[in-house]
Amino acid sequence: MNSSWFRLLLSALLLGTLAACGGEVAQVPPQQWQGMEVRVEPRPSPLHDGTSEFLVMVTDNRGKPAYNLVVSLRTSDSEPWVQAIEDGQVGVYRRAIKAGPDAVLQVQIRRKDAEGVLRFTLKQQP
Repeated sequence: MNSSWFRLLLSALLLGTLAACGGEVAQVPPQQWQGMEVRVEPRPSPLHDGTSEFLVMVTDNRGKPAYNLVVSLRTSDSEPWVQAIEDGQVGVYRRAIKAGPDAVLQVQIRRKDAEGVLRFTLKQQP
């Protein structure tokens, strides 16, 4: 097994374990960008007013991690973009920013040939 697949498997297991231990995680539907699936997980979940961490997970059209992207976050058009930190080459980007329970998280994704913005509604569905 090559090391990148091992890291991906290990990361998935760790994320699953953290989600299982952390209680309920808000279900934010994934979105598509340039043939990639983009998922967002807020921490803590459900969100409270204040600073929260966001995991942005990106996979390509084959289900493999999409890395070497520049991912930035904000919760308002008036806020500056804040670049997320890439966790190795496993397609996971993370950043803590201020967000309330009714926030709309804007995720800007850039790669050398394209740029786009996705909006994720974080409000807990009843």
